Amino acid sequence: MEIKFGLDTFGDMTQKDDGTPETAGQVLRNVVAEAVHAEAVGLDSFDIGEHHRDDFAVTSPDTVLAGIATQTKRIKLGSGVTVLSSEDPVRVYQAFATVDALSNGRAEITAGRGSFIESFPLFGYELADYGDLFEQKLELLVELLKEKPVTWSGSVRAPLVNQEVYPKTESGRIPLRVGVGGSPDSVIRAARLDAALALAIIGGDPARFAPFAKLYRDSMEKFGHALRPISIHSPGHIAETDEQAIEELWPSYQASFGRIGQERGWGPMTKGHYLDEVQNGSLYVGSPETVAQKMAYAIKAVGAQRFDLKYSTGPMPHSKLMKSIELLGTKVAPRVKEILAGQLVG
Repeated sequence: MEIKFGLDTFGDMTQKDDGTPETAGQVLRNVVAEAVHAEAVGLDSFDIGEHHRDDFAVTSPDTVLAGIATQTKRIKLGSGVTVLSSEDPVRVYQAFATVDALSNGRAEITAGRGSFIESFPLFGYELADYGDLFEQKLELLVELLKEKPVTWSGSVRAPLVNQEVYPKTESGRIPLRVGVGGSPDSVIRAARLDAALALAIIGGDPARFAPFAKLYRDSMEKFGHALRPISIHSPGHIAETDEQAIEELWPSYQASFGRIGQERGWGPMTKGHYLDEVQNGSLYVGSPETVAQKMAYAIKAVGAQRFDLKYSTGPMPHSKLMKSIELLGTKVAPRVKEILAGQLVG
């Protein structure tokens, strides 16, 4: 199976080249331009996640994806992730069926629990119900994606009885991935529901996720499902040289993870920790050759068929993001395929 390459973004609030902040509106317009650029340089997919706080501009990924759909022709358009616990699965289906129509069949959904909790109080949900909300809503979404009359009942929303939901897609199915951060139960659930697996690997050696990929493959066989693609989601930044990429990303990485760490009670973000993750972990930062070698290692170690680079972290300017996207499409992706093909021949 050919390896696919995509991009993930949360629409981080960025700065202009002169260091002054962009407006949320300009960030959203820039995200659309970044997706158009991604298609132009040959990338396969573009995924947008949601947050509900002041350091991210995207609260409604499907709306942004609808805008991108009208300016692109080939690239797959998906969520990364839809925080399903605080969404109505019926509206999720309807929104992405609409994106699918506007894009001529290019919509995808990646459902996940999410790593932030601000959506729970915002939409009136109790954090104590975290598990039940996701489990029940995911099962309902799976039924909705079959595009047949749905009969469903649970404790987290009103039941549906032989309910048709519109619009129907022209292909009859929107692809579903389930985002997993390292829980065996989540891997087995994805397999049981016959969904593709998206592994969020944001730290450490990606090879440590190989057992989760094996568990998924074994579980798909156990449940009698044909194997679906496994994808990797990891952050990074690409520039002409290793030093340039490292120095460009560091201030934005420090700002973003420093704030998150402070909120969660972590220790301060140091450059030493950052460099260790660049050199030994799951930060794909460097020249095209450096990043390609690291991606090839991760893809082979996990047995993945797709790599999605979270290309935007913190306030890094749009101009640098555009260059990183260009290098991923024109240099890194072809080089990764070349490396892996050579390993297969050897």
